[in-house]
Amino acid sequence: MERRIRIAAGSVRAEASLNASATAGLLWDALPLEAAGETWGDEIYFGIPLRAELEKDAQEVVQIGDLGYWPPGHAFCIFFGPTPSSRGDEIRPYSPVNVIGKLAGDPAVFKKVRSGTKVRLERA
Repeated sequence: MERRIRIAAGSVRAEASLNASATAGLLWDALPLEAAGETWGDEIYFGIPLRAELEKDAQEVVQIGDLGYWPPGHAFCIFFGPTPSSRGDEIRPYSPVNVIGKLAGDPAVFKKVRSGTKVRLERA
């Protein structure tokens, strides 16, 4: 079963697919979720009521459009470009994340989202 989600952040709308990881399954079961998003470079993140450990394949560098879960902050992350930790053109989270999915479409639409904007995640 493909698990597709909708992400709404202010006027920005996007769809994404969750992968088959255990953390993605926990997120799917917790939907819908809504919280005020924060920005850190070209990343939006916000705390969610999910508790998952760092998975064996957690990543220190992610790809544009990846969705992640950051265990230390219990946070959902949307990566759409470099962060303050990035070196060169890489996209580097603050610390390793569980990659849980991928955006469909152009991740650059999230450049319009400002800190404090409500972000809603729901099943598509």
